[in-house]
Amino acid sequence: MLNDNIKNQLQLHLVVFIWGFTAVLGALISIGALPLVFIRMVIALAIVGIYLIFTKKYRSFSLKEIALFFGAGIVIALHWFTFFHAIKIANVSVTLACLSTGAFFTSLLEPYFFKRPVIKYEVFLGGLVILGLALIFSFETQYFYGILTALTSALLSASFSIINAKLIHKYPNDSVIISFYEILGGVLFLLAVLLIGGSFSLSAYVLSGSDWLWLFLLGSVCTAYPFIASLNIMRYLSPYTVMLTINLEPIYGILLAVMVFGEKESMTPQFYLGGLIILLTVLANGYFKNTAKRRQKI
Repeated sequence: MLNDNIKNQLQLHLVVFIWGFTAVLGALISIGALPLVFIRMVIALAIVGIYLIFTKKYRSFSLKEIALFFGAGIVIALHWFTFFHAIKIANVSVTLACLSTGAFFTSLLEPYFFKRPVIKYEVFLGGLVILGLALIFSFETQYFYGILTALTSALLSASFSIINAKLIHKYPNDSVIISFYEILGGVLFLLAVLLIGGSFSLSAYVLSGSDWLWLFLLGSVCTAYPFIASLNIMRYLSPYTVMLTINLEPIYGILLAVMVFGEKESMTPQFYLGGLIILLTVLANGYFKNTAKRRQKI
């Protein structure tokens, strides 16, 4: 029998693998990043809403709590927008590799939000991720704006991970409802952006059959399920461990992108060496975390 820690680690890796696949879907979908994320969140909102109706897990929250959930939803909406925009102006491999800096951002932000001391090895491992990233992009300078956009996405991802960790510790049995409000907040925010920007037009959403297929997969399998699952996982794993494991997203996503797009996603040997450094960093974090837990039990 697998213990709860291993089960949560395995589920987290499944979620991260699915997130890696979202980058491939983003490249396959022909529309721009803003309408793409809006449709993605609308589909996810409908699925989570239907799930809540059938499971009857709804409970009321105060306006202040709902506003907090909406704020988290805006952060994830901005993360997804910058993520897909980076894919559009660079490529899948570049964007996913940049997300690895999320662990470094988390190692800096988490001690402040959780009022705990800085753990030296977390900063050290975050520095190794930066080293891997520097090695990657010392030979990929043509993607400068894509890199900046993807790094912004990584910072937003780290911030969202920490916000959700605090929420799930405060509301441990309400992950699905929190997900619903977060996605709803993101949908309302993006709708406001589209309306204010004057770019909301029904004609813009007359898409091909393949686009709608990829969008449905993106909104359901790649959004609704991992969104809820990741919240549950955060009840048992620290935000830093979650964020560092998310560093495997570039590995999974790049492999999938090379399989789907072939030469378009082929990068330099230094790129893959940097990816290997990131992978080894994830494994090192798991080792240090398990060692620390064993010592606590002694």
